[in-house]
Amino acid sequence: MSAGSRFYARRRLSILAALTGLIGSVALFNSPTASAALPTPVSGATARSYLAQLTVATENRTGYERSLFPTWITISGTCDTREWILKRDGTNVTTDSSCRATSGSWYSPYDGATWNSASDVDIDHLVPLAEAWDSGASKWTTSQRQAFANDVTRPQLLAVTDNVNQAKGDQDPATWVPSQSSYLCTYVRAWVQVKYYYDLSVDSAEKSALTRDLAGC
Repeated sequence: MSAGSRFYARRRLSILAALTGLIGSVALFNSPTASAALPTPVSGATARSYLAQLTVATENRTGYERSLFPTWITISGTCDTREWILKRDGTNVTTDSSCRATSGSWYSPYDGATWNSASDVDIDHLVPLAEAWDSGASKWTTSQRQAFANDVTRPQLLAVTDNVNQAKGDQDPATWVPSQSSYLCTYVRAWVQVKYYYDLSVDSAEKSALTRDLAGC
């Protein structure tokens, strides 16, 4: 190949690379900025191992008040915890200068519903605050309870249909799991991971339910 031919060959490769990069940039620009997903929970095997290590104890709700778990706190910029999760879990979410979601869509993995208004979505504490209190958080400091209530690192917070979240309330997996059976493994793996990380106990009915549900994960 002559020097001139090599020059034009390199030129074509340079132009092709530039076009490829441009196409990639356009694809990236048009991609959704978030996805409806928790931080990935531990595997089923790891969750079963964690569950075996959790203390089994009777729950005690004496003294519980939701205000003992301060929510929501600033996570980034002007975004508080709720707004941060709405942006993480939504698709094509736009926000105003105060980080309030003004448009977007949210898929609720608990019931399979999709919502186009943030007002139809609650941020669920996968392990409810009252449940945490019952199983060890009553002994924590306010700072520790605040960290738990606003934990965006563990699989503890997610956007779901508001009335489904309200129906769940403070129930544990012995009495409530998502109606979407395809989400069950994710839910119980996340539940055990959070309880293990925060050194929270389980009651006997809760452990039996988790043992049963994790067997298929």
